[in-house]
Order: sequence, then structure tokens, then C-alpha cells
Amino acid sequence: MTHFPDTPSFTGFNTPSRFEGEIMDLDVIGEIPPQLNGAFYRVQPDPQFPPLLGDDIAFNGDGNISMFHFHDGKCDYRQRYARTDKFIAERNAGRSLFGAYRNPLTDDPSVKGMYRGTANTNAFVHGGKIYALKEDSPPVVMDPRTLDTQGYTSFGGKMTGQTFTAHPKVDPDSGNMIAFGYASKGICTKDMTYYEISPEGELLRELWFEVPYYCMMHDFGITKDYAVFHVVPSIGSIERLEKGLPHFGFDTTLPIYLGVLPRREEATADDIRWFTAPNCFASHVMNAWNEGTKVYFDTPVAKNNMFPFFPDVHGAPFNPMEAASFLTRWTVDMASNSDQFEAVTRLTDMIGEFPRIDDRQTGRKYRYGWLLVIDPQQPVDLKGGSAGGYVMNTLGLIDHGTGREQKWWCGPTSSLQEPCFIPRSKNAPEGDGWIVQLCNRLEEHRSDLLLFDALDIEKGPIATIKLPVRLRFGLHGNWADASDAGLEPAFTA
Repeated sequence: MTHFPDTPSFTGFNTPSRFEGEIMDLDVIGEIPPQLNGAFYRVQPDPQFPPLLGDDIAFNGDGNISMFHFHDGKCDYRQRYARTDKFIAERNAGRSLFGAYRNPLTDDPSVKGMYRGTANTNAFVHGGKIYALKEDSPPVVMDPRTLDTQGYTSFGGKMTGQTFTAHPKVDPDSGNMIAFGYASKGICTKDMTYYEISPEGELLRELWFEVPYYCMMHDFGITKDYAVFHVVPSIGSIERLEKGLPHFGFDTTLPIYLGVLPRREEATADDIRWFTAPNCFASHVMNAWNEGTKVYFDTPVAKNNMFPFFPDVHGAPFNPMEAASFLTRWTVDMASNSDQFEAVTRLTDMIGEFPRIDDRQTGRKYRYGWLLVIDPQQPVDLKGGSAGGYVMNTLGLIDHGTGREQKWWCGPTSSLQEPCFIPRSKNAPEGDGWIVQLCNRLEEHRSDLLLFDALDIEKGPIATIKLPVRLRFGLHGNWADASDAGLEPAFTA
């Protein structure tokens, strides 16, 4: 008999949903623009079986992919698990076989040496394929029409690194997917790989290098001329795993680094430059760009660790006040003789994370950015649970050109998930389009998909697409036009 533990990770709004299926022509309040033609894909960690060790963190759940297919002013919904090696082995066994988050020493002996990836962090469409991504393993390829799993890929055997980021970027000029892997030679190693992949799925480049210390490297930035990697001391080690400690822990005594790798074809590992700054926490990246040798890198920055489940390595208690993150711009100069940051500039007083842009501006100077905001001035009623630990109750918009900010609050009994920008057309000006994001209806234990005018979010959603089911707090997602995802003509069940 299956029973999930009565712990915060598995109860309330965080109760595993564990379902797959389709819902055609979802109920809509408002109006979906008829020209909206494509799909919003996102993924949620959603364990199919109770954890092997009695409790677990949300980051360890199996990847369950959502597809919201927009066509003819309607929206259809489809949801399927990514059939990872882990998922299949556990489905066949009828129970969990893999243990603690990124600790193979805790696994059942029957799965020793298998890929442990859950494909639970991002659903990224490139070259007509979904790449279901988890940063400790290779990409899992899925069909963007059916959500059928096609399996792990090493890009024709050319990818020799063992891992692939959950946050690849697409160069808007070449159309190539730019990515990296960390712990590329194996768990807790300092080895990294830089990848460039064509729209046809050919691995064009793989470059190996080392980072100053092993840590969680969840995201990165690209510019026209550089790839930019931030190294922040959410550190890990084999010794931690042997002691049964969480894979990562935050070390407040270590500096941070920003590695800048030239993207020119002849560049080698010797060409990367490491700049350093005092200790802080940063994870996601809004954008990066360069003007000549000056590199600008925009990321939400907190004074201290944001993840209480990856505790301080020196035993200090988690400090939620120091976990508040603010969008910040780091500036370094590749022409400088100094290894220090040239400038650190806070860009807003909004407490926010999960930053997004108009992805057509990736690696270029940009004007608009959206993010999830915690607005402490708004009332909160969490009778249904928080759905993710932090109460992301507001959608924020920053206009870097004018400095103007907009906010939209979702109400006291709801919270929000990551926003995603949809361009009105492929040639529309920056920011001309819509924002789509999930809203957790905490008391009702179900979810809505909200659609906003991207540059006028404060007026509220232009359409609310009502789901009769509850989706767990997801991590990341992306939009794909119908022509890019093979959705023309529109399919039916």
C-alpha cells in the first residue's frame, strides 16, 4: 500500500499529483488572443512513489511535464511524466529505488550505476524537440506533440560530459543552443563542459575546463562574445555524501567568482578569466550582455543562503531575512588587470526571483524583465499551504530603460509560479506580447493559468484559464510557436 509521509514536502498543496492525461478546451474567463498559436511547456517535480528514506526535498521528485496548447482562441492541456531510467526502474519495481537528492550512496543496490536524473527542472524546446532537463544528467528528449519520451541523448555520441544544465540559452543570431555541464566527470568534481548545439541537434563544440570549487551551478549567462558562469558557495563533496548530509551546504567564508569564457571558436580553457567578489548567494540569471570588453550580468542576489534544505556548513541557523534576493547587476572588464568586479549595482527594491526576459534578447542589451516577487506589504492567508516555501504573491515588471516598475498581486490565498514571455510575433518589438504563468489557488487546491499583456501587467490577466486539477509548484517552462514544436495543424485527442 502506498502512503506518502505526513511532512511539509508531501502534504497540503505539495501533495503529489501523480496523474497523466488530457483536458480539451479548458474553461476560460476573459479571452485568449486568437493569434496565440503554440504551446507553453513547464515541468513540476512530482514523485510517483513515496521516498525511499522516509522524507525528501521537492527538488528530488520525478519530472511531470505540462503542455498548454493554444490554438483558435482555445487552450488544451496534456500532462505526462518523462520516462527517465529512474522512472522506468521504479515503475517496474512498484516502489522507490533511488535515495537522497544527488546521493547515489543511498540507492538500492539494484540501480547502482544508473542515471539518477529526474528531468524535473526545465522543459526546453529546440529544433522541434523537448529537452526535459535536470542538471545532474544528460538531456531527456520528448516529443512536443505527444509528450512521448524518446530517451536520453548525447547528441550522436559527441557529448562526453556526464551532465547538462537545466538552463540552456539560444543565441538569437545563430539559433544555436548554448549550454554547459558541471561535475562533468562525475559527482562533486570541479570539471565543467561548455556546449554549443545547432538547431538540427548537432553538437558543434564541447570545451572542458575547471571551476575554482565544486558547487551548485544552476544557471549561467551568454553574451554575443562570451559565456559567463557564476560560482556561488552552495558547495558539496563526497565526504558530505558519505556522512549522509545534504548534497549541498552554504559556506559563508568563501568568495564568489564570475568566469568569463570567450565564445570564439579558437578559445580554449586557458582563455577563461575568473573575477571575484565577497560572499553572497545567487542562482538564476535574468540576462547578460557585453559592450566591447565590459560584461554585464544581471542576477537576483541575496546576502545569504536561500535554501534552508541546503543548510549552512558551519551550523548557523537559516536566516529568512538574509535570503531576500534583489535583482543586481555585476560588471567586469576583460581588459582590466584586476580580478575584482568593477561594479555591483542593485537594480530594484522588489524582493524577487525566477527572472525572465523576452528570450529574443538573450545575450543582448535588453529593456524589459519580469520576475516573481514577494511583496511583504500584501496580506497572506496560507490555509492551503504555501506551495513552495516562499510566498511568491506578485508578478513584477522592470523597465530598465525608464526605471518604471509594475506589480500585480494575486490575492491573499494564492501564489504564483515562474512567468514566461510569449512574443506577439517573431518580428514584434521587444516586450510586445504576453506573459503566461501558473497561479496556485491554495484554498481550492487547484491551479489557473494566467495570461497578461506583457507590458501592462498591473491591469491584471486578460484571460484566466481554469484547471480543474492541482499542479504542484513547478520550476521552469518555455513557450514554443506551433511551427517550432510541430503543432500545425492543431491536433485533437
